Amino acid sequence: MIDWEEIIKAESVEELREAKLWLFQENMRLENLNRRMMQEKKRLKEENLFFEKKLAILQDGFRQLEEDRRRLDRERQMFDREKMERDRMFYRQRQDEPRLSGDNVAQALFRNVKNNPLALRKRYKDLVKIFHPDNLFGDEELIQLINREFSRRRRDE
Repeated sequence: MIDWEEIIKAESVEELREAKLWLFQENMRLENLNRRMMQEKKRLKEENLFFEKKLAILQDGFRQLEEDRRRLDRERQMFDREKMERDRMFYRQRQDEPRLSGDNVAQALFRNVKNNPLALRKRYKDLVKIFHPDNLFGDEELIQLINREFSRRRRDE
């Protein structure tokens, strides 16, 4: 704080010069502080603008993500409805199909073999390799059905 009374009471020119120099230096210091403060205000304003731009970009991104999520939900719901309808149609068709009995299964396994003894034997060997009871997926009942169908087809030839 400046003691103006002391400056007014200054008796010599030298004391006035010192006071004047001090006032000049203090004025320069205040101007520097003012300049720095103005620069800092400008920097803060620019940072605030930059932050607002980044915020706007993020908000737009979140808005776009929300729109995409809603669109995907609608597509998923449509897909689920279509899948349910396809499944419903599939099961309706399956209900209309006749159930396979053991003989029908054996006939189905030999379905594409037409009056050709070599093809019949080849199919029989392949089926035995697959369904023999000693195999991992073997089935004794099914192998009996295959044997019966093979015998019946050999007689028919």
